[in-house]
Amino acid sequence: MGKTLIQQARGHGSLSYRVKHSTFYIKPEYPQNLNNGEEYEVVKIFSPMSHTSPIVKLRSKDGKIFHNFAISGMFEGQKIIIGGKEDGSIDKIGNMENGTIIFNIEINPKDGGKLVRSGGNSAVVTGRKGESIIIMLPSKKEKIISAECRATIGKTAGSGRLDKPILKAGKQHYIKKSKSRLWPRTSAVKMNAIDHPFGGGRGKRIKSKIAERNAVPGQKVGHIRPRRTGRTKR
Repeated sequence: MGKTLIQQARGHGSLSYRVKHSTFYIKPEYPQNLNNGEEYEVVKIFSPMSHTSPIVKLRSKDGKIFHNFAISGMFEGQKIIIGGKEDGSIDKIGNMENGTIIFNIEINPKDGGKLVRSGGNSAVVTGRKGESIIIMLPSKKEKIISAECRATIGKTAGSGRLDKPILKAGKQHYIKKSKSRLWPRTSAVKMNAIDHPFGGGRGKRIKSKIAERNAVPGQKVGHIRPRRTGRTKR
């Protein structure tokens, strides 16, 4: 009898493959209501394992608190203004000029920020298309989003984190473990037949097969269920 596949073990949700809850004790996102002209002060700067960029705790004069990603060169005691034009300010993308460097961008208005959040990354406002804004992502691909989406002006702190090479496998192990990433990944065709349906060295020309839509990860074994099969009706 073969062993449990890695996909099945991870899908079971055991402690071996689950991220520690304390890793994500801070959730950086924009509040639902941010009024133009409000001033926030950087109270504290964190460096959690869950993100590659430092996170700052912001507090207003009224005592409202939220967390956001730090810009390059940010320090405790720094003041930022909602709707301002300086680095670190938060505003709607529709109010920004072309060429503005931004990060932590919302995909839908008031979703809290979803795009360009890793250390050292930034996007650029490149143009307008009707009521929408065109931005250039770090991957050099353009994306069209609503002008009501919010973003932070500047570049995310933490650049240069990939410049220093990882010299030992042990360091990579702990980096991946802190984020519950699967590493190292073994190719299925290199396994023994008892460990994986693709293993054994025979028949490496794998025939495609269709898995059920609601099949568990171990039954899919690397295949993605297509939206439909067969010829289209005319």
